[in-house]
Amino acid sequence: MARNKKPLPLLEGVTIEATAAEGKCLFHWNDLVVFVPWCVPGDVCDVQIRRKKHSYAEGTVERFVQYSGVRATPFCQHFGNCGGCKWQHLPYSEQLRMKQQQVADQLTRIGKVALPAIRPIMCSVKTREYRNKLDFGCANRRYLTREQLLSLPPAPTEGGGAKEVPAIGFHVTGAFDKILPIEKCWLMDDLHNRIRNEIRDYAVQHGLSFFDLRQQVGLLRGVIFRNSASGELMVIIQFHYDQTGGEREALALLQHVADRFPQITSLMYLDNQKCNDTIADQLILSFKGPGYIYELMEDLRFKVGPKSFYQTNTEQAYHLYAVAREFALSSGVGADASLLSPPISKPLIYDLYTGTGTIANFVARQARQVIGIEYVPEAIEDARANSAINGITNTLFYAGDMKDILTDDFIDRHGRPDVIITDPPRAGMHPDVVKTIVRAAPGRIVYVSCNPATQARDLQVLDAQYRVAAVQPVDMFPHTPHVENVVLLIKR
Repeated sequence: MARNKKPLPLLEGVTIEATAAEGKCLFHWNDLVVFVPWCVPGDVCDVQIRRKKHSYAEGTVERFVQYSGVRATPFCQHFGNCGGCKWQHLPYSEQLRMKQQQVADQLTRIGKVALPAIRPIMCSVKTREYRNKLDFGCANRRYLTREQLLSLPPAPTEGGGAKEVPAIGFHVTGAFDKILPIEKCWLMDDLHNRIRNEIRDYAVQHGLSFFDLRQQVGLLRGVIFRNSASGELMVIIQFHYDQTGGEREALALLQHVADRFPQITSLMYLDNQKCNDTIADQLILSFKGPGYIYELMEDLRFKVGPKSFYQTNTEQAYHLYAVAREFALSSGVGADASLLSPPISKPLIYDLYTGTGTIANFVARQARQVIGIEYVPEAIEDARANSAINGITNTLFYAGDMKDILTDDFIDRHGRPDVIITDPPRAGMHPDVVKTIVRAAPGRIVYVSCNPATQARDLQVLDAQYRVAAVQPVDMFPHTPHVENVVLLIKR
């Protein structure tokens, strides 16, 4: 016979103490740390414990007794339900302070390496409409908030109920088959809102089916937007043709969107029959336009296709790459810059995890040669195209798994690098890659990271051969807890 679980308590009048990982906050209760979303330090609230473990607990705010003095008013109507901009209720200055502290804590606590004075975090040029790429999902059942569920009338006996309302928006954590409807998103200019809502309204009016992730049926599956500093706009509509067809309806929708929004310079589409929405392995067709847009950075032009990786905050990407270039080539960096050996004129640079070659091409004119390595073949094709577009002839690009490409034989063939720039994914670098970097023995390593925790782990491994000479946090994602960090390492 199953044992009845003891009800979890409602804690009244607790004071939120500090921020925590993933945009949550925390307070202490007995011997436990309790993590709570959607609040800020200084809030006094009633918290319902939802989950209790040996060393921590998780809860939700049931009622705010008193708001914190540092709280800001969220500007988005979807705040509290959409998980995208979890820090809208914090003033931007407070967000920057917390991100700066996050970098310092993780490099110190996880890395346990000697650090120079960490530079002040670089704030984002824009705090709204700063993204150049957004990905929306479609579903035949929208996500309902708790308040909406409580207000629902009794479900009819036939034909489903209010939950069976289709939506275009963002996936909801813990409800993989439901989409939170988004009416207005502030992460990109308002044109994308008008296009997305028009696609939704057209689909509903013309009886187009929305995708059912559980049953794997339904026509309209997702919409991706990409824009650029050059003023171009790419829209990619993801369909799922059923056995009965769907291509005719898809083409009619595409024509309607093209006619209604002439601002779209590349309108693209695909038929994705997979169980997931990833498009890296899919054939993407052009309905209108060349199938790519151009991004601008200094005097460089970068070709961006539907599968290309490009930093999603265009203006801030320039500042991020400028820091990487400074660390790679300049002698005037770091609190102990006087201890740096003079940078080599026209160095040989390896750019690991090069993506579409943005950093590689950005530093190529100051280098003897730049060799970029990236896992995705399409990205390497873009990198080569970007070199050609900009008349850059001293780059080489290779596609493949980093640990398989970057070997001792590879280094013997191409030369030992003077500088290695590495910008790995959130998981950090594979241990084999770190070992090869150490054997390559470059004079400098510039480590660009979107996850200071895994960056700190890798710094600890490199610490025997390299010391940290400079640290520069960069805010790429306002109103989120995410932060980029650039570290300069000098060979001991």
